[in-house]
Amino acid sequence: MAVAFHNLNSDSGLKKLDEYLLARSYITGYQASKDDITVYSYLAKAPSAEYVNASRWYKHIDALLRISGVSGEGAGVIVEGSAPITEAVATPPAADSKASAAEEEDDDDDVDVDLFGEETEEEKKAAEERAAALKASGKKKESGKSSVLMDVKPWDDETDMKKLEEAVRSVQLEGLTFGASKLVPVGYGIKKLQIMLTIVDDLVSVDDLIENYLTVEPINEYVQSCDIVAFNKI
Repeated sequence: MAVAFHNLNSDSGLKKLDEYLLARSYITGYQASKDDITVYSYLAKAPSAEYVNASRWYKHIDALLRISGVSGEGAGVIVEGSAPITEAVATPPAADSKASAAEEEDDDDDVDVDLFGEETEEEKKAAEERAAALKASGKKKESGKSSVLMDVKPWDDETDMKKLEEAVRSVQLEGLTFGASKLVPVGYGIKKLQIMLTIVDDLVSVDDLIENYLTVEPINEYVQSCDIVAFNKI
């Protein structure tokens, strides 16, 4: 059954979208798909910071459309009560970007190279410095990020879930950011904490986070175990 939204540019529509994305990274499934593009195209502008989850999702899809595009098929989504904003999903073709980059490189060559004059010592030094800077910049790659949805389970129904969440959020690591959370019933009066977190891949390992921080003293007084529900590259 397809997911349905109504009048996404109204407060009620944005609120429903925000609540829907509380425990989800995408509209359907575990990767960006045409369903995300559909919903994205119906939004006249980025949701305000008031709608934390919708705002996070919008920025992520916007970045994907501008950088790499979205190829997933999706499961189907219905949006009623408004017309799509077709301009919102327009992105420059990759070929054009490459052509522009090539033109810029050609322009740089025209400026830096003197075909008829003898190269001076100053020019040689400047060329060497530019080459070294270019080589160094080529080695610097921005570390990727991932969005993780995690289940944190207590020992029993007597565990103070407020203190459990406080203990989880007390973990502070470079490259780790906790997001929205909610309590989900699992039966017999027991609830689990479902929480979103964003990690910088080169700095944080989710397995290490669970093994060395979330299930050791003093946090294991509240936390019995942790499970990864969804893991998505951003």
